[in-house]
Amino acid sequence: MTAADQTPPPSPLSSTLPPAPAQAMQTWRRSLATSAARLGYNNAPSARPPGPAALRCAQILQQSGRNGPCSLEEQEIKVNGFIRSVRKQKRFAFAEISDGSTVEALQAFLSPSQAAELHTGTAVEISGVWKRCPPGKEQTHELQTTNVDVVGPADPVTYPIQKKYHSPDFLRQLPHLRIRTPFNSLLSRFRSECLYHLGSVFRSHPSGAFAQVQPPLITSSDCEGAGETFTVVPREVAASGEEGGHFFRAPKYLTVSSQLHLEAYAAELGSVWALSPTFRAERSDTPRHLSEFYMLEAEMNFLSDLDSLTDSVEHIIRDLTRRVYNTPVGQEILSAKRSGEPGHKDTDKDGPSPPLRQRWLDLMDGPRWERITYTQAIEKLQEAVANNSASFEHPPTWTSGLQLEHEKYIVDVLFQSRPVFVTDYPKTIKPFYMSPSQPPADATTTGETVACFDLLLPEVSEVAGGSLREHRLQHLIQNMRDCGLVKQREPEDSEAVYPYLSPSEDLSHLQWYADLRRWGTAPHGGFGLGFDRFLGYLAGVSSVRDVVAFPRYFGRADC
Repeated sequence: MTAADQTPPPSPLSSTLPPAPAQAMQTWRRSLATSAARLGYNNAPSARPPGPAALRCAQILQQSGRNGPCSLEEQEIKVNGFIRSVRKQKRFAFAEISDGSTVEALQAFLSPSQAAELHTGTAVEISGVWKRCPPGKEQTHELQTTNVDVVGPADPVTYPIQKKYHSPDFLRQLPHLRIRTPFNSLLSRFRSECLYHLGSVFRSHPSGAFAQVQPPLITSSDCEGAGETFTVVPREVAASGEEGGHFFRAPKYLTVSSQLHLEAYAAELGSVWALSPTFRAERSDTPRHLSEFYMLEAEMNFLSDLDSLTDSVEHIIRDLTRRVYNTPVGQEILSAKRSGEPGHKDTDKDGPSPPLRQRWLDLMDGPRWERITYTQAIEKLQEAVANNSASFEHPPTWTSGLQLEHEKYIVDVLFQSRPVFVTDYPKTIKPFYMSPSQPPADATTTGETVACFDLLLPEVSEVAGGSLREHRLQHLIQNMRDCGLVKQREPEDSEAVYPYLSPSEDLSHLQWYADLRRWGTAPHGGFGLGFDRFLGYLAGVSSVRDVVAFPRYFGRADC
């Protein structure tokens, strides 16, 4: 028997042992090379993508100013976008290319054969050399086209969005297509830019960072107390018309405000904010109202005076405006051509009127916004009527609240088109959760008021509202009782009675809200800002239906 014959057989465990170091290194290298090749990280020419990488129009145009060198000049570039317009002539053609990244179109120079299948709305992949135009041209550069691929044709006969004036009413009938118009595309990017900066605004707040939270959209109550809610019902129940058992054991609604839930968050987190969709079943057919809109809301714990709350609102709005002003999108909003806006009849040629930029500057750097109490405002309105300097369809009275015509007079006439906070409204016209006012000792009022405010801006009037919240359990329950929110029931002997209720009273679906005051409460307050209405104010768009891409309002919910 030889020595080789005497070699013991391999152990059954040898196949599971790790390889020797040299063998392991070779295995690792082969695996890495195989993975890299499979992922396309290969230096071989065949693995490289054909042609240049696609660039966005905004990238190209930002590097192609009238002054200074352009790094893309004489370079081959590629653009994926849509034909905004095309001009075909006998020997050549020009096409405007847009990809949604900027309101400005990129011009392409083509041969007749290259432009043969191009029409407004056509989706294309277009390549060429980026060339500087001769002096005197409107654009600094243009794309000398070398290749055009039509990836999505558009029938010029049936495509409804052409390069011409389209009224806002016409475009509202095509919400799925109107976003392809330059200004509506810009509005969507403007909203995105504002959303991006909101987080920074709240994180850098002078009183400390706010936490962003996500309150529910399905709720048990109507926070505003107006009863204008949408009920949540399963489709099968709605189709059958039968009541049956409730899906959530009790009626539930789409939220009209996130305030009550934000108070629960703020009780622990301190200061919180949310931007959430809000739903109100208002049968209002006005350019100021929607049935679905976004509300920016915030709550601050350990807040006990109204001035601190209004100062905070003023800071947040000013800071957001400053941040967006210094962005390319903000500057585009201030200079973009727009179609069909009242007061901008010639804007297709000249852009928006100069007051829009001044509107931003006043928001950012103007003097501290004025404050006036509701009682003082009513007195001034009544004086204007008595002096025949103003007339109103609805006579101003202390108990009836402010109508839109009153708000416009206050901000436009009394305060010369500057923002103003109207504070301390009558308790009888406000919701149950507001804390009583703390008037000066020499103040005289017609009745009891609450520590609240509405912020009025020129042209749009009310854009935000807020209040100090009633944090004392006994007073909150009495407010709920006065508003008819405390229900009657048959008392049960074995059940403990809730504080400040009689045995026959029940807080029902609002007991959880009262619980926030029952244990560990503190003075607090908050506000809500109509985000869509505010964006319209900054953009100079008079109808909120044109600020929201897919507006829902009484009688319309297209797409």
